Amino acid sequence: MERGISVSSEWWFPGRWLGSGSLIIAPPLLFTGILLRIRFHFFFPQQLAAYQNHPRLMTAAYSCFLAGNILLWPAVIAVGNRIGRRNPGWAMWGTSFVIFGLFARTFHAGADYLAFQMVRIEGVESATKTIGASYGAFHVVSALNATIMLGWILLAVGCYLSGTMGLVRSVSLGSMSALMLGVMKGSSITSVVAASGLCIAFVPLGFSLLRTPSPPGTRNLLVGIAAALSLVAALFYVGSLG
Repeated sequence: MERGISVSSEWWFPGRWLGSGSLIIAPPLLFTGILLRIRFHFFFPQQLAAYQNHPRLMTAAYSCFLAGNILLWPAVIAVGNRIGRRNPGWAMWGTSFVIFGLFARTFHAGADYLAFQMVRIEGVESATKTIGASYGAFHVVSALNATIMLGWILLAVGCYLSGTMGLVRSVSLGSMSALMLGVMKGSSITSVVAASGLCIAFVPLGFSLLRTPSPPGTRNLLVGIAAALSLVAALFYVGSLG
């Protein structure tokens, strides 16, 4: 059972709608991406071969994972806001480390995209050789790899100490530190456990946040969903124009 926390009615960033929407939508998106590619071995040669044989499936898998990763930032900030009411130090370090880790994973996703395009254009053998030869090459983002693992632990401890989440959900959140990192990393049972923990921790909090201080009316909820979907569609269209 969670310990109670007072909720201010004043506006906060990223706000009730964006915060709760991110908490509810981002974890299942990440989890879906992990499940779509679970049948293939996680190491890069098998991931590249899987793309060659199942390009649509692998594109969907990596796209869902990337979308979930990007959409997590409002959720993390929303959680940090709640932690910060009682434990500002844990909120600052946990939130900052997790967001830096999200940046790093986004960089890795860009490299994944380029690797798949190499398979499409030059063939799987050439792509595998290039990716293998480039492993360990220096890039600035490698300095953030540690934040991918440590950030979720710090945030989980902050959630528990502040009463934002109970022990079970805090431990579930901390399991995200076990999610594999790096370029061309697929899924494993550990990935499934980590993403499941994220869903257990974040999704209920998202619905709780949506009902605070009072549940939105049906009309307002539908208008908000329609506006969000329209915005996403418009952004995709503008992006397709190059």
